[in-house]
Amino acid sequence: MTEQALPPGRYGRSRDRRMPRWAQVSLFAFFLSLGVAVTVIGFLNLGTQPITTERTAFTVVDDHSVKINFQVTRDEPSRPAVCVVRARSEDGDEAGRKEVYVAPARDLSLETTVIRTSKRPVTGEVFGCSYQVPEYLAPTPRPSG
Repeated sequence: MTEQALPPGRYGRSRDRRMPRWAQVSLFAFFLSLGVAVTVIGFLNLGTQPITTERTAFTVVDDHSVKINFQVTRDEPSRPAVCVVRARSEDGDEAGRKEVYVAPARDLSLETTVIRTSKRPVTGEVFGCSYQVPEYLAPTPRPSG
């Protein structure tokens, strides 16, 4: 099979449509830096968490309270933390919530708390933890003298 030539002048002049070399290099550098930026932001937001928690047990005490036991592991054990624990009712609604102060500790912190609920609870869980302890939750030093 032979290749047919286009009739001259019918489709206009053919041009070399390639980008200049400097534009190709610039585009490559832009997309490479964009990829690095997305990776760094993703790691900072989704990478290793500074505080990890695990619920170890829960007990439904009565129709309006649940006792929850959980452990807290921190990357900086010398810093205080706050954990939000919550109770859920049978229909999945959040029936109660509580902030728990976690004092600085050497290693693993074991915590126990009772959550008051608006409905009969069926489970208790740790919602999350943070180093940003609200001022009203931090223990206040007693006056000396």
